[in-house]
Amino acid sequence: MFTGLISDVGEVVSSEARGSVRRLRIACSYPAEGIALGASIACSGPCLTAVEVGASGKRTWFDIDAGAETLERTTLGAWAPGKRINLERSLKLGDELGGHLVSGHVDGMARVTAVTRIGETTRFDVEAPERLARFIAEKGSVALDGTSLTVNSVAGRSFSVLLIPHTLAVTTWGEVREGDRLNIEIDTMARYAARLAEFPAAGTAEAGADEGLAS
Repeated sequence: MFTGLISDVGEVVSSEARGSVRRLRIACSYPAEGIALGASIACSGPCLTAVEVGASGKRTWFDIDAGAETLERTTLGAWAPGKRINLERSLKLGDELGGHLVSGHVDGMARVTAVTRIGETTRFDVEAPERLARFIAEKGSVALDGTSLTVNSVAGRSFSVLLIPHTLAVTTWGEVREGDRLNIEIDTMARYAARLAEFPAAGTAEAGADEGLAS
């Protein structure tokens, strides 16, 4: 589990196809001794497993393997050397939960439709995939490229988020432009609330069917 609070910005240094899997090497500022093999690291949203860890010069690096589904459902398939990505290490017991609970299981890709400077803040208008739009609520939470954000407004499939200068400076958001695609993970509570809402009607239908059999 993660919080959506970015703790480092990494850089893709290599990308290599290995059959149906793509191996990427990501440089970061985390201490190499602090990354165990098999550790989970959220990389601009997707929770990925460190399969190799090392150091080169003053930079730590770790390798991840991305399967076909990850490459298809996320922006990872387009990552190339030089790509900067938001990083967050998994939660430990006792860590502060400053954002919202994020699983690192990306639901799909959203698209930035506008970037507008409003005083000291920057507004990003985003279009969600149609199947995910019903999970986005005004003042609710959403994770975009691994960042925990509050939804400012909603209109159909479109919604907006407002970012302060600090967030732009310590994440990759300062580089986001209109037309860019972002990894989106809907709020876990919204996911389960929508699922539970499906059951009253289903339960009523089943009860009616059972009564019909009884008669």
